[in-house]
Amino acid sequence: MISIKSQREIEGMYESGQLLARIHEALRDFIKTGITTHDIDQFVHTMITENGGIAAQIGYEDYPYATCISVNDAMCHGFPTHDKLKDGDLVKVDFCIDLRGFLSDSCWAYSVGTPSDAVRKLMEVTEKALYLGIEQAQIGNRAGDIGHVMDTYVKQFGYNMSLEFSGHGLGPTIHEPPMIPFVGKPHTGARLKEGMVITIEPIVNVGSPYATLDDNGWTARTTDGSLSCQYEHTLVITKEGPRILTLQK
Repeated sequence: MISIKSQREIEGMYESGQLLARIHEALRDFIKTGITTHDIDQFVHTMITENGGIAAQIGYEDYPYATCISVNDAMCHGFPTHDKLKDGDLVKVDFCIDLRGFLSDSCWAYSVGTPSDAVRKLMEVTEKALYLGIEQAQIGNRAGDIGHVMDTYVKQFGYNMSLEFSGHGLGPTIHEPPMIPFVGKPHTGARLKEGMVITIEPIVNVGSPYATLDDNGWTARTTDGSLSCQYEHTLVITKEGPRILTLQK
């Protein structure tokens, strides 16, 4: 069942989202050559707890970490490791915060050191796709409208959307209906209504749209080893248009 959030819930999720956004802002300087994704996970976890929050992903369906950190060909749900990051790596950091019972969820992509032209272009296109999708998050539109505009845009560059993952509703748990597809048909899917809180989170691959799972049962990688990028915001549907709850400065 799709839940409609009260104004109190929306403001609580906004406060949670602003904490999440500040942590992503701090990661801009923290992520550099030579650190590990385990270091990133510990940094994020510490910032969440020091600011009164809970790392909501820990224990969700037995997931063991505060973050999902996916490097290069890893699409999503990457386990933090002790492998050191190298110049040119593409790192996606995804995490959820529970702040006094209110959830937020956002993934952001970072280049380590100097990005290659291929990494820079993929990041630009993926972030643009995110905001094109957000523009479609209007009362009366449907979830398929979001996926359609994002997929149409990225295909201009020869890229493919992941076909095995999607955005989702948020609250009272991390994954709630409706599904917000990366690839959709116009005028199909759940109708968007005032007070719905959703995530839009395109996963864009240079090559194959399909994933294979690591032995850990979580980390999804492109089947052909091609680069993958993701950006994600939490937002609420309002009469004035989409309000991004995890907007960074």
